[in-house]
Amino acid sequence: MTSASAPRDPIASQHAGDDSQFRLRAALVLVLAAILFLARLGARALWSSEFRWAEIAREMLVTHNYFWPTINGHVYYDKPLGSYWLVIFSTPFSGGLNEAATRLPSAIAGLLAVLLLMLLTRRLYDARTGLLSGIILATSFSFVFFSRDASADVETITGELAALLLFNHFEDRGGGIWIVGLWLIMAATSLTKGLLGFALPLLMIGAYSCLRDGWSQFLQEILAGSIPDRVRKLIERNRWFFNWYTVAGIAVGGFVYYLPFEISARMMGTQKGLAMVYRENVVRFFHPFDHRGPIYLYVYVIFGLMAPWSALLPAALVETHSLRHANTEPVRADRFALVYFWATFIFFTLSGSRRSYYILPILPAAAILVARTLAYPGELRSIFARRLLAIGYGIVAFAAIAGIVALIPPWVILPSPYDALPDLPDKFAFIVFWIVSVAAVIYTIRKFSPYRVAISVGVIAYLVMTYIYIFAMPAAEAYRGEKPFGYAVLNKIGGATDHLVLFKTQGPLFYLNPPNPLPEFDKKQDLQDAIAKGDAKWMIVRRRDMPKLDTPTTVELSEASYPWETDYNYRNKVVLVRLGN
Repeated sequence: MTSASAPRDPIASQHAGDDSQFRLRAALVLVLAAILFLARLGARALWSSEFRWAEIAREMLVTHNYFWPTINGHVYYDKPLGSYWLVIFSTPFSGGLNEAATRLPSAIAGLLAVLLLMLLTRRLYDARTGLLSGIILATSFSFVFFSRDASADVETITGELAALLLFNHFEDRGGGIWIVGLWLIMAATSLTKGLLGFALPLLMIGAYSCLRDGWSQFLQEILAGSIPDRVRKLIERNRWFFNWYTVAGIAVGGFVYYLPFEISARMMGTQKGLAMVYRENVVRFFHPFDHRGPIYLYVYVIFGLMAPWSALLPAALVETHSLRHANTEPVRADRFALVYFWATFIFFTLSGSRRSYYILPILPAAAILVARTLAYPGELRSIFARRLLAIGYGIVAFAAIAGIVALIPPWVILPSPYDALPDLPDKFAFIVFWIVSVAAVIYTIRKFSPYRVAISVGVIAYLVMTYIYIFAMPAAEAYRGEKPFGYAVLNKIGGATDHLVLFKTQGPLFYLNPPNPLPEFDKKQDLQDAIAKGDAKWMIVRRRDMPKLDTPTTVELSEASYPWETDYNYRNKVVLVRLGN
């Protein structure tokens, strides 16, 4: 029996205290992130690609076929089934299938990503850097946006972080049962958006395993000696992959990934799902059929995606690279962060299909680099990095102070027709947030240091994101017409969609909630045949397509329009017309 007066281990007590403080502060970061990601999550109507996740989930619930994704009865297998299932699983927590349910999986994935990043960065560096990396990710513009958006992008980031954290924990142990867990994580991630769930972790882990001791060491090993010796050294660096557990992991992970597609194929008699996997992942990468952005796209796009923290990214990259040239500790952690960043950047740049938000998975790596730079207790080692940090913070500070001009009424400073735009919503909240932001700028300018920069930008970023996503965007819903138009259509036609058809648009299909697919027409002759048979009495069509009909119509309802909208916007609005005389 241990005596009550036995001395305690001071080192163990210190670690316990550090762990307790980290857990408490990490919980606070997650609470603040939850406010950003969850508050008023369902206040905005669906927009753009969100429609796919909502409508596919709705039709799965209507048909009770959860292995065949459709939009208005037409198969839409561009993404795997997992992300749609997550929307369906969310319905009990949001009172049914609504806007909140479609976005809840992304919001939860966003919170998990912040947590996983803090844990990973803490393992790489320390608790302070770990907490700061979570704050940076949670307050980056596009990460907040996609954490409040019905999509599978944040789920991909979360899965990759889970895989990297698992690898980081076991990397020095070589093979083991954890390898099977790694492949299961990648398989589950790939069931939400696509094969990125496999490609990104494998690329990152493989590149880091080769370069963790530096380029010079790696090149010496693979360029010197006999071919068998070179292969042996390459295998030795990648023991995490070259072991029997990988065979089991590939088998188990492959089975988990393939099973939904096989069930779908057996039920529907087609391998459409796997065919779309090949088209959307392999063909799109090597032979793109759309979204052909310029090869330099991500060089500047990242600054918008990571705003406002992106203003500090050049300083972080210069500082971390300069530390590597000086061989300063922690060597392995810095190489991990740099490989994570550059491998991701190069991968998406080399892809033939480029779109601004495709490179979202780089945000955690960028957050690690910025956190590592700002968490350093003294001045940055690189003079150039110090200057870049001052310039980057100056841009953020200027933007924060200049933000007061948003209070000026549009009619004072904007030309027609934009002078008719409504005034800034929730002015009181805006003014309070602006005053706090200016106070944060003054706090940093009085005694400039990386740590004070971190505090100041953190405060500014959180307040800006809070205002944009919790105040401004929900207020802007008063000027979006698709949802109220859908409900008005149902009221006008008496709630029955039996004789409602669509012409060159699917309109507010989700809000119409039809029990069966609505007839869609692209050719006016097919539409006229349906009218002659008495199958079409009401039609939803865009204004721009009405002159093409050559059919007697009466406009009964119109999607709302506003004075500041261009003629293109007006012509793109949908209307409900009564067909015939």
